[in-house]
Amino acid sequence: MRRTWALPDPEASGAASAGDPPLRASIARVYDAALGGTHNLEIDRQVLAQVRAVAPEVDDLAWSNRRFLGRAVRFLAEQSGVRQFLDCGSGLPTAENTHQIVLRTDPTARVVHVDTDPTVIAEGGALVAGDPWCRFVAADVFEPAQVLGHEDVRDLLDLAEPLALLQVGTLHHHSGDDGAELMQEYVDALPSGSWVVVAHFLDPGAEGLGPLARRMEQVFLHSPMRSGVFRAREQIAAFLPGLEIIPPGPGRPGELELCDLWWPDGPRLRPLNPVQQCIAGAVARKP
Repeated sequence: MRRTWALPDPEASGAASAGDPPLRASIARVYDAALGGTHNLEIDRQVLAQVRAVAPEVDDLAWSNRRFLGRAVRFLAEQSGVRQFLDCGSGLPTAENTHQIVLRTDPTARVVHVDTDPTVIAEGGALVAGDPWCRFVAADVFEPAQVLGHEDVRDLLDLAEPLALLQVGTLHHHSGDDGAELMQEYVDALPSGSWVVVAHFLDPGAEGLGPLARRMEQVFLHSPMRSGVFRAREQIAAFLPGLEIIPPGPGRPGELELCDLWWPDGPRLRPLNPVQQCIAGAVARKP
């Protein structure tokens, strides 16, 4: 059953007690709500409702992100030869988590999920309890040194061997101008042959879609969640410094592509709606 805590009284003073609801929406819980999950609170559903008022199809952002993650991870697990995965900002456990996709291909592959949300760590840790090849780690994905230096990360992953770094649906929650710098720090730490996967809210800049992206961004930024930046293609591409972006489809050059159009599982019978054209992704390899 969903928990239905009410929003706290904004005039109330003092710290919240352990049984009180969170004062801010959680990125992981809003994402869960958009996917139709049950690990979310009233404050999270209010944020989602605010965005739906601007873009009724906003749930498609979450689903486009989730399906892209599944296809990208399946590709890496089945074809890249990489057997180590560092999933940054993994979110709340749902069906088809990164480790579930990976371990179907190779039960000895190693997967570390990283998040700052205590609920993610608690529920994710319970999900993989007893699995020696998978862990949920509490660390800030916007602090590469903190993530890469974490004891559990170094214990499970060999950072001298190629690995797959996933930043799927995370970097648009970093509002600073140093996003490319933090990704450069990650990339510099990866050995040759490693892979990087990125999915990010896109400002298409096209007439009719650019204003939609801006409106959604303003709702996200002024909501209790306080994050959700829509960036242009060249800004997102800057998160893949010096990497070889693989073609997003047959006969295509290596470039950023809308998440729903990146190697889809079958022919598309319906056109993308405007919101689905506001999230893009890429898979890239370090030479």
